[in-house]
Amino acid sequence: MEALLSSYLPVIIFIGLSLIIGLALLAAPFMIAFKAPDDEKLSAYECGFNPFDDARMKFDVRFYLVAILFIIFDLEVAFLFPWAVSFGELGWAGFWSMSIFLAVLTIGFIYEWKKGALEWD
Repeated sequence: MEALLSSYLPVIIFIGLSLIIGLALLAAPFMIAFKAPDDEKLSAYECGFNPFDDARMKFDVRFYLVAILFIIFDLEVAFLFPWAVSFGELGWAGFWSMSIFLAVLTIGFIYEWKKGALEWD
């Protein structure tokens, strides 16, 4: 039983050391940071400008549209990587299924382009 417990000693040492380092890194800024608050430091900061509107103001829908379009085409790339890795094993069925997938996404991209979803006026 002692041999079994002694085999866990490096793990316990590692956990203890990581806890000590983690707590030291959490506590160090509070102990050594320079504390001189003033109005400029305590003011809200937003994209290089002082905030001039309410935080609950409405955003233009184009921000959300661009985000959704990014997610859609980012997922397209995420599906291309595993397909490319296993391309040799998939055969013609894998090739044609990915061709259909890319054709549908290309048609969607052309539709978005024609509708002006990518224009930023």
